[in-house]
Amino acid sequence: MNIQDLIRPTVKALKPYSSARDEYQGNSDAMVFLDANENPFENGVNRYPDPQQRTVKSLLSNIKGIPQQNMLLGNGSDEVLDLIYRAFCEPNQDNIITLPPTYGMYSVLANINAIKIKSVQLDKNFQPKVDEILDIADSNSKLLFLCSPNNPTGNSFEAKSIEKLINNFKGIVVIDEAYIDFSNEESWASKLNLFPNLIVTQTLSKAYGMAGIRLGICFASEAIISVLNRIKPPYNVNELTQQKAISQLEQQYEITKQQVTDILKERDALVTKLKSVDFISKIYPSDANFVLAKVDDATKRYNQLIEKGIVIRNRTTQPGCENCLRFTVGTSKENDVLIKSLKELE
Repeated sequence: MNIQDLIRPTVKALKPYSSARDEYQGNSDAMVFLDANENPFENGVNRYPDPQQRTVKSLLSNIKGIPQQNMLLGNGSDEVLDLIYRAFCEPNQDNIITLPPTYGMYSVLANINAIKIKSVQLDKNFQPKVDEILDIADSNSKLLFLCSPNNPTGNSFEAKSIEKLINNFKGIVVIDEAYIDFSNEESWASKLNLFPNLIVTQTLSKAYGMAGIRLGICFASEAIISVLNRIKPPYNVNELTQQKAISQLEQQYEITKQQVTDILKERDALVTKLKSVDFISKIYPSDANFVLAKVDDATKRYNQLIEKGIVIRNRTTQPGCENCLRFTVGTSKENDVLIKSLKELE
């Protein structure tokens, strides 16, 4: 597959904006910067941030085992996804394929970018219907979104299904791994060299506990990363976000690993306790930091919990999730409050 054939013609012809910091990449300690019309008085944020976030990428490269040249960072995963749309999808012409129930922003971004949406609902086990997906694809199907572990169902997709889709889909396959750190499955980012049409997205918002700084990660071939760098805003990841990411990744990585272990233990305990709630009829397997459960009346139970000051997600409107509630795994104390409140409901 030639990735160049998938890029929008206007993007291919685009001359990217070159920022002042793009032009100088050396050690800045002894330099005098008079190039970017900045306020010269030092306060920690008076200078523009590194447009390529080199220090953050270096730390992530060591953690993830992926070279920096195969990495792009964004203002949350949503910006990364939006850049992918703008690079490969021609408005009012191309389409994307989603597999509901899944992350809602795929459809929101498609609508914003005037891209048609084709959908193939997951099967009863929340696995992709591979043949149906390939049958529905046409020459204008540019992106296929696979969320694994999937949100809101929590399960991972079977590796053989994913590989068949990557090998046979004629566009870009985007695997959203926002919850991969809670799973025993290997990240597909380790297979970038095998699949030129593969993009893997991850985030610091979940396992790494940095939802507030908005930092998303894109792993892909150098050819795809080059295209995305061409169209991204020059300073899309601000200085405060970079500073906090560096601090957390340098100092808190071992703490993060322990927190993931604790969350998984709490998830197992939460599942056991949810089984004792009378109106819960099914609990779905989860490779994430949340649990999807089927109840008698999701809207009623959601509203009852709101009245008790507990906010969960009512997923009953999602295909295949009728009367399902999604519970994020909290602390032991928070989970106990949830279970106590559920058992008090009538």
